[in-house]
Amino acid sequence: MPIPARRTHRLWRTFAAAATAALLAVLVAPGAAVHAATPTESQPVYSYEKAIRESVWVDTRLDGDGDGKTDRVAVDIVRPRELAAKGRKVPVIMDASPYYSCCGRGNESQKKTYDANGDVVQMPLFYDNYFVPRGYAFVGVDLLGTNRSDGCVDVGGAYDIGSAKAVVDWLNGRGTGYTTRTGTERAKAGWTNGRTGMIGKSYDATVANGVAATGVEGLETIVPIGGISSWYDYYFQQGAPLYDSGPDWLSDYVESPDARARCAAVQQQLVDEAPRTGDRTPLWEKRDYVKDAGKVRASVFVVHGMQDLNVRAKHFGQWWEALAKNGVDRKIWLSQTGHVDPFDFRRTAWVDTLHRWFDHELLGYDNGVDREPMADIERTPDHWTTDRVWPPRATGTTTLRPGKGSAAGVGTLGLKTGSGTETFTDDPALSETDWADRIDSPTPEKAGFISRPLGKDLRLSGSSKVTVTATPTTSSAHLSAVLVDLGPATVRDYAGAGEGITTLTDRSCWGPSTTGDSSCFLNTRTATADVNSTVFSRGWADLGTYADPDKGTALTPGKPYTLTISLASSDHVVPKGHRLALIVAGTDKDLIDPPASKPTLTLDLARTAARVPVVGGADAFAAATSGSAAATPHSSSADGVSTFRQDRPVPGGAR
Repeated sequence: MPIPARRTHRLWRTFAAAATAALLAVLVAPGAAVHAATPTESQPVYSYEKAIRESVWVDTRLDGDGDGKTDRVAVDIVRPRELAAKGRKVPVIMDASPYYSCCGRGNESQKKTYDANGDVVQMPLFYDNYFVPRGYAFVGVDLLGTNRSDGCVDVGGAYDIGSAKAVVDWLNGRGTGYTTRTGTERAKAGWTNGRTGMIGKSYDATVANGVAATGVEGLETIVPIGGISSWYDYYFQQGAPLYDSGPDWLSDYVESPDARARCAAVQQQLVDEAPRTGDRTPLWEKRDYVKDAGKVRASVFVVHGMQDLNVRAKHFGQWWEALAKNGVDRKIWLSQTGHVDPFDFRRTAWVDTLHRWFDHELLGYDNGVDREPMADIERTPDHWTTDRVWPPRATGTTTLRPGKGSAAGVGTLGLKTGSGTETFTDDPALSETDWADRIDSPTPEKAGFISRPLGKDLRLSGSSKVTVTATPTTSSAHLSAVLVDLGPATVRDYAGAGEGITTLTDRSCWGPSTTGDSSCFLNTRTATADVNSTVFSRGWADLGTYADPDKGTALTPGKPYTLTISLASSDHVVPKGHRLALIVAGTDKDLIDPPASKPTLTLDLARTAARVPVVGGADAFAAATSGSAAATPHSSSADGVSTFRQDRPVPGGAR
């Protein structure tokens, strides 16, 4: 009977650790303690300056530009020369990206540079500097249509994912590589054992998710940082447009100049098959990696900012849940930042953890990283907690129900079913922070529902859903639902220019450097803001998708519609003395686009509810709200994180 892929993965690691120990036992001097020689951590013993630097073009077997020839993807490689001389095979850390020439990688927007022979001199980020001396090869892949590759960018489709997968295949002896872009001399990957780990932020992380979802053999682990799990959910949520541009804009942004000239047909396809109506078309289905989570063989180390308003938190949540259902080995870091790499918000701990993760997953070292807590979560700026399992096993879905309050639009939130109605009018000029700042006032643009002041801390961990029954006055309407922690706090300034960090002028170094590739990067510090409320989970939908989440229809004014809105995953503790709020409103300024009309909506409170993941379940909520704790003062001033400045979407472009 065949061994399942994930079990094979675990067995290999056990075997590899045992085999390595046995080999070292033979090599250790007589009388030496064998256990002392068993490796648990790779050491920087190989020369980075003398490392082999080479370029290979891998045949993808794809013809995106329709020129009758299969496209070749450019692969830049840095690997230890000493191990090559001994014929020892090494594992690979790979970052496949469209950004190596157009926009740069990392906080300093580094680009690849080359010498006169066309071999890579500067590889962006610290991965090669740090890991090559430790016995790894680093591989930087230019996605099709970018930098030195053939073909076209198709924004998460067959060309993006297929070009990176082709490299994994080549590394495992299943593909064909060449020493030049157009020549016939073959290049073989005889220097690697094929064991590959993919890493990257944003677009790069998305490609890692997509390649893992193909189930390709040889991809042992992925480390997606702020990655997209479904491209539809990057541009829309349940029919509500999140941006005013589509994938054709992003394709044009990252493609090399020569690719733009030959890829007009692919560009047009991105326009024609991704209409701005918000309907889910076959193009989006092909770019949904969540549905293929059952194919994933690799372990997955997810990193995401819970306040990431570019690649929003829904992406990690639905990916994580799908992977869990399929028994994938997982680890997760959740920060308070926006779209930021952990190298820039928790550098020392990140490099150490990533080092041990790759040593375990790619070298098979038994270093205990797999037995550590599954989740690291940033509670307050630079203060982290851990969980053995995430979400915690004690988490229970708790149904919270809105009720009428003493003033219009200022209702209650509790466990008992409410009655009556609340009415609000969409105001596209106002945002979620405007609503939260006015939570205790009867304003016309939102319906707010507030719990009693908490007598105990209340933790929500995971994804929420809000079901509303709403009657519109017009034929189109967009809805927003947000969960809010009402009370003063100091948080990372995720709405600031650095999305929670400030870049400094001094540097720290992570591995050896060469003249053309420094391992020293600008340090950062935490940027904070003092706030009176914190929106910690959000979701949006077009009410016209009430019958079919994949297709919207015109509404009949005066008719009630029931719709369930999915809210982004989060992990947040509402402290004692604060209050928990649910706000339902229309357009969330800067986060979704407004509908064609400006509707007034009436909520039927008896048919409206929020299902939230409370650690301890309904009993914990009842206990937290049954005391007599006084509410922490809540100011209406718009201080701190009050406005999210959203530019045109570029997943990971500058960082």
